Amino acid sequence: MRFGTDGLRGPANAELTPELALRLGRAAARVMGLPKWYIGRDPRRSGPMLDGAVAAGLAAEGADVFDVGVMPTPGVAYLASIHDAGAVIVSASHNPWHDNGLKIFGRGGHKLDDATQAAIEATLDGLASVDPSGDPHNVGWVHRDLDARVEYVTMLVDTLDGRTLDGLRIVLDCGHGAASPVAGDAFRLAGASVEVMHAEPDGQNINDGVGSTDPRALARRVVESGASLGLAFDGDADRLIAVDASGNTVDGDRLLCLFAIDLDRRQQLCDRTLVVTVMSNLGLHRAMQERGINVEVTPVGDRYVLEALAAGNWSLGGEQSGHLVFTSHATTGDGILAGLLLSDLVARSNGDLGRMASEVMETVPQLLVNVATRVRPEDPAADLEGEIEAASRELGSGGRVLVRSSGTEPLVRVMVESTSAELARAIADRLEEAVCARYGMADTV
Repeated sequence: MRFGTDGLRGPANAELTPELALRLGRAAARVMGLPKWYIGRDPRRSGPMLDGAVAAGLAAEGADVFDVGVMPTPGVAYLASIHDAGAVIVSASHNPWHDNGLKIFGRGGHKLDDATQAAIEATLDGLASVDPSGDPHNVGWVHRDLDARVEYVTMLVDTLDGRTLDGLRIVLDCGHGAASPVAGDAFRLAGASVEVMHAEPDGQNINDGVGSTDPRALARRVVESGASLGLAFDGDADRLIAVDASGNTVDGDRLLCLFAIDLDRRQQLCDRTLVVTVMSNLGLHRAMQERGINVEVTPVGDRYVLEALAAGNWSLGGEQSGHLVFTSHATTGDGILAGLLLSDLVARSNGDLGRMASEVMETVPQLLVNVATRVRPEDPAADLEGEIEAASRELGSGGRVLVRSSGTEPLVRVMVESTSAELARAIADRLEEAVCARYGMADTV
């Protein structure tokens, strides 16, 4: 296996085996040389099997390991940042329960650069064919540290700088994922009236028609309960999708616009720059241009957003999918943090999220098609350059097209934006046919 845009990911106990996880722990310890590591996971069934194996690999190389159990990915990264440690998170994020993944954060809770990932991959390959036995006098401890959740929740509430969410009624959809044991506590401590949904993980119900990948149940509950807003998290709680009081979904693009304008108004948007990926809607770019806010564009994947934020010393970035990064508070995307800051923004504005979101940008219709192919291409945009250029000419300045391989699933993703829904559909159909003709169609998702 090789690192994708978000670590190693695949079917647990098939591609992502405990043997592989143990070797990854050894490889990470050897390459990075850190004496202290934090490990956390989401609640899927294979999590304890895999985090135990990773912990064993790290300890076999002499590192001390602190296993914090079920914890959001950004929570584990935060612990690494304040304790000068590395971190491993066992999670497949928004994928179904039978998948799992291994994400590695370096010292200080930062995602790995390409050179470090390549070194870990090379070491991992080397360990597959040699006796990995080590020094019997250099074995690390593995500790259980469930109290670490308190540190994370305290940090979350402290980001409000003493302000409270008094008067807000909020429904949280934890997606039966890693947000389940912590999200409700954070929002209650911040002063909100809170109802928590889908926080009873059984190892198999994570992301199953719930959470940020399917907020329909949340939308119904917000309307039924008369709540101010609803907040949905994905499996490892690093994404946020919001729902307004009328049950309308507010995606990452609109949230980024709201946050960028608010931070800019308070002179906290560094260099008046927002970082987004190529998937962000054309309407976001137009909205930011109208307000004099610069937009920096990266490839898809929050790691690229994080790299751009660090390179430019900027303060805000994210993805349409709901990864939102506030560099003054966190080293990675954090859905619970973003939800608290959004609730604070609504409270400070004495506003209605629905009105705020509808006024902040005008969305250009965007059509997304996922194509499962027999062959997983490295660069479908290069392979289909002629077809893409023809589509772009047809769309003109009123739209755009993007074709790419998913970094987390065996899919080719086709995205078409156009002010004409009929034209977007026709072009998407043609590009889907071109993808299938070149790579063979396995199935359509």
